[in-house]
This record gives sequence, C-alpha cells and structure tokens, in this order.
Amino acid sequence: MFHKVRNVYPLEDYCLLVQFIDGSSKIYDVKPLFEWRDVFKTLQKNDLFYDVVVDVGGYGISWNDDVDLSCDELYENGKEIRTPFDGLISMADATTAWGLNESTLRKAIAYGKLKIGIDVCKYGKQWVISVSSLIREYGNPK
Repeated sequence: MFHKVRNVYPLEDYCLLVQFIDGSSKIYDVKPLFEWRDVFKTLQKNDLFYDVVVDVGGYGISWNDDVDLSCDELYENGKEIRTPFDGLISMADATTAWGLNESTLRKAIAYGKLKIGIDVCKYGKQWVISVSSLIREYGNPK
C-alpha cells in the first residue's frame, strides 16, 4: 500500500517532517543515507537539502533529478510523531485516499452522515474531515 505524501518540510540536522494524506506525520532522518550512497552527500552542499519537494501524485519526494526518496521509504523508516493535526485531512485528500467523489462527501455532510463539528469542520472554503469518521463510514483508504 502506498502512503502518499501530502507535505514535506526540511528541519534542522538533516531531518524531514513528512505529512501523509492519511493524516499521519513522521520525522525522517536523512543523515544515515549520506553513508549509504554518495548521491545523498550532495544534500550537504549549497543548501540543496532545503529544496525538497513532494513529487507529483505524492509517491515520494525529491531534491533534483538524481536525489529522491519513495513514499514507502519515508513511511516505513520515519519516526512517527504526534501533532495536533493528526487524523485530520482535507476533503481533496479524502477523495484521493478513499477513491470517493467530492459530491459523495458533500452529500454525506448535508444528510448528516458526517456530522458538522464532530466529524467535519469548515475553515473558510475548506472542509477538514476526521480520518476516523471516514473509516467508520467508508472503511480503510484504498
């Protein structure tokens, strides 16, 4: 199963904060890779480490055409951390992870299947949904 990446943030001491679309967050330490492959040593030069981006589709992260990591590597070898935002995802991420149409989720909110203030909350124009309510109503993500 792919654990697609939503966001990645470079931290001090060559660590990354990686947020996944399932609402989990992990800290991934890049330093051990410097000894594993020479290509990762380039991250220590010219602040390249801070240029990390999420690949299209969330299947990994990359710094350039030569240096990248898969979403599975980040998920399996990252250290899980707790944040106040764990278990919350956007409607767009929910549709991707569960393979649902956005209108399905909007109808679930309108008909009370997903309860406002308990399962979902709207911030401006963005709906935020709890992962636990999605699992309750639609099962585990695809």
